[in-house]
This record gives sequence, structure tokens and C-alpha cells, in this order.
Amino acid sequence: MGLAYNVYLDSTKIFGCKNCKTHLANYDDIISRNFRGQHGKAFLFSSVVNIKAAEAMERNMTTGRHVVRDIICRQCNETVGWKYDKAYEANEKYKEGKFILEAELLQVVY
Repeated sequence: MGLAYNVYLDSTKIFGCKNCKTHLANYDDIISRNFRGQHGKAFLFSSVVNIKAAEAMERNMTTGRHVVRDIICRQCNETVGWKYDKAYEANEKYKEGKFILEAELLQVVY
């Protein structure tokens, strides 16, 4: 296995891991600010970088049953949110392939 290099984002506002400040997402990639995570307020993003994904699992959430996988900061191994792999409800399909980052686990790094 080769070395893993971090992606450095170039934007006016960048969210990073609260623990190690590794770049995770551009502010402009937020799809929705109306989500709740395990630690409170959360954001739905179209893309994130510098993460590893855990095994997929089914979870019953407030909006129905979903197949999700936790996403982990590649630098410090802290869980920062989750990725939606599958939504069973038709009106929740827009979440598939998208990412949730929890505000409590983020900080603005740029």
C-alpha cells in the first residue's frame, strides 16, 4: 500500500476536522443545513475529502430506514459523520451518495 496524501481545498470557507484540522469540505458544497446528528446540528454535503468509510449498515433514523456508513477523518481516525448509501423511502432518495458532517466535530480552518 502506498502513501495516502491529503487533499487541500481552496475556497473562501473550508470545514476541517475539529481534532486535527484536516480539510474535509468546502462551505459551497453544503446542500442542506437542516439536519441533526448524534451531537446536534449537522450539514448535508455533496462531497467531502480526506475520509475513510466504515462498513455499510442499516440504521433506522428519524426520516426512515437507510443504509449508511460512518465516515472517519483519514488523518486522526475520528468519526466526523456518515455517508448515505441507500434510502428506502422514495422522498429520501436525494440523500444517496451524499455525506453528513456534524457541526460539533468540525471547525472552520480557512
